[in-house]
Amino acid sequence: MLNIERKTRILEGVAPDAIPYDALMQDQQPVILKGVTSDWPLVQAGRESPKAAMQYLLRFYQGRPVVGYTAAPEIGGRYFYTDDMSGLNFQRSRVAMDEYLETIRAHLGEADAPSYYIGSTDLDIYLPGLRGENDLVLNNPMFEANAPIVSIWMGNHTIASAHYDMSNNLACCMVGRRRFTLFPPDQIANLYPGPLEPTPGGQVVSMVDFRDPDHERYPRFREALETAQVAELEPGDVLFYPALWWHHVEGLGEFNAMINYWWNTSPAFMDTPQNTLLHGLLSLRDRPEPEKQAWKALFDYYVFGPAELPAEHLPEIAQGNLGPMDEMKARRLRAMLLQKLNR
Repeated sequence: MLNIERKTRILEGVAPDAIPYDALMQDQQPVILKGVTSDWPLVQAGRESPKAAMQYLLRFYQGRPVVGYTAAPEIGGRYFYTDDMSGLNFQRSRVAMDEYLETIRAHLGEADAPSYYIGSTDLDIYLPGLRGENDLVLNNPMFEANAPIVSIWMGNHTIASAHYDMSNNLACCMVGRRRFTLFPPDQIANLYPGPLEPTPGGQVVSMVDFRDPDHERYPRFREALETAQVAELEPGDVLFYPALWWHHVEGLGEFNAMINYWWNTSPAFMDTPQNTLLHGLLSLRDRPEPEKQAWKALFDYYVFGPAELPAEHLPEIAQGNLGPMDEMKARRLRAMLLQKLNR
């Protein structure tokens, strides 16, 4: 375990219908909402036993196959790459949830058990009705236009290497304990991101093994640790962290379950910046340095600066795509880009 002194701020006594969403979004810092989901039936079942939690979950299962990740005991639960980086160190397959959970149950208590993991699985599709008994109170106007994606994550002892998501996150610890190690977005270079593809779980992950960091190979990781904070979650706790924060996640119990809520506040018609990043690799990265700096100035003006600046000196009829973006403009702009890309 890394020696990180900074602990994520804890808010005590938050009522389930009084989550301070506006303050969370304004502060843009990780926060633990202590015990907000303690009364959920899934949490109560997990406190009884892992088997009781599994039985409760399977009340809602209707037989649709899920994706199961299985790995040998030797990886220690860290879903990652093979030693030579030629592939991944686990197998991914479609499985029946009831059979997979039974396999996990059969290995409870074994110190050298294989690693079993069911990653991001849509609750409403795969466990319909569970949210009727276990759901956050989403009583903030931002959710009216930006309904969260709600998923469940289950497994025995697992490690998700540090990565970022493109959405804000409310991670609800249901069964077992979880440890999140969090870094702000500006630490990307100090976390040594791996390949863009393939990735263990869909997002780029840090190449640093947090269990035994190789500081000679990854010397800037020490700088990342100076900014790190640790969130230790008990069943019933909820962790908020903003979009693009790096997070390393450890499932510490013999059976762990987490429900998370992902959402953005941008209009749905906006494209993902990840596509822009990929196109930047295609169109900008390998140009001569003077050109790159000139393009940086253009991007600062048109994209990263004040949104109203490029159009403020133009009459409305002449603003075009420089004016406020709406769904119709987004469609036209996307069609134009597709035409240019398909040259």
